[in-house]
Amino acid sequence: MVRRDRIRLWTALWIVYLAWGSTYLAIKIAVRTLPPLLTAGTRFLAASAILAVIVLVVRRSLRVERREALTAMGVGVWLLALGVGLVHVAETRIDSGVAAMIAGSVPLQIVVWRLAAGEKVPRQTAIAALVGLVGLALVVGPDGIAGGSTAVGLLVMLTASISWSSGSFKSRKLRLPRDPVVATVYEMLGGGLVLVAAGLVAGEASRLDSSALEPGPIAAWAYLALVGSVIGFTSYVWLLDNAPISQVVTHQYVNPLVAVALGALLLDERPGSTTLAGAVLIVGAVVVTARRESSAEPATPRPSSAAPRETRADPTG
Repeated sequence: MVRRDRIRLWTALWIVYLAWGSTYLAIKIAVRTLPPLLTAGTRFLAASAILAVIVLVVRRSLRVERREALTAMGVGVWLLALGVGLVHVAETRIDSGVAAMIAGSVPLQIVVWRLAAGEKVPRQTAIAALVGLVGLALVVGPDGIAGGSTAVGLLVMLTASISWSSGSFKSRKLRLPRDPVVATVYEMLGGGLVLVAAGLVAGEASRLDSSALEPGPIAAWAYLALVGSVIGFTSYVWLLDNAPISQVVTHQYVNPLVAVALGALLLDERPGSTTLAGAVLIVGAVVVTARRESSAEPATPRPSSAAPRETRADPTG
C-alpha cells in the first residue's frame, strides 16, 4: 500500500472512530435542554436530506423500486426510531459512557440471535459472546436493581441495543436498495418521520421554547446530523470499499472506548468499579468476536443490507 493510500485509510478510520465515538457525548449535551425524540427525529431528517443532495450532486439516482424504498424505511423505523431514538431518551437519565458500554454489546447480541436461529457459530465466538453478556449484566445490574430514574434509563438503553441488534440480524435478508447511501437516505427518512411524530404526540413541541434553544445543545444537534450521521457514515462506506474488513471492524471496540474517554474528560463522568469491569469484559469479548468473524469473512459484505448492522456496532452513527 502506497503512503497516500495508507494516509487515506487511517484518516477514514479515525473519522469513524471519533465521529461515532463522540456521538454519545453530543447526544448527552443535546438532550440537556432539547426534547429527545424530536432531537433524534430532526437530526435524521436533516441527515437524510443532506445525503440525498450528495447523491444528486454526484449524479447518482435516488430512484428505487417502491418495495425497496418502503422496506428501507421500515428498517429505519426499527433501527433508528426504536434503536437510536431510545438512546436519546436513555441519555436523559444515564451517563453517555454507560450508554456507549451497553451499545458496545450489540455485536455480541447478534451472535446470540444467530445461535437462537440455529446458525453455526464458532465455539470461540460463542464463548466470547457469553463472557461479554456477563459484562453487560455488570454494567446494567447494580443500578438497574436499585430502581429509580437511572434504572429506567438503563432499561431504555438496553431496549435500544436489543432493537438495534435484532433489527440488524433480521434485516440481513431483506431486499434493500443496492446503493448503501441511497438505502440510508430512505432509512433515515423513515426513522426520522416516526421519531418526529412520536415526539409531537408526546407533547415535546411545547418544550421547544427559548430556554431549550441554547447554543451548546443546538451545536450538539448540528454535530450529530452532520458529523455523526453524514461524515461518519460516508467514511464508513468508503472503508468498506477500500479497506480490509479486519481493519473496518476495529471501530466496534474503539467507538465505546472513545465515548467513555470523552464522557470522563468533558462531562466528568465517573463509572463505578463494577461498571468498568463489565466494560472491560464487553470490549474484550467484542475484540475476540470481531477478529474471529473478520478472519472468517472471505469478502467485504454489501453494506446496504446486513453489513452496516453487523459491522457498524455503534447505533448512534
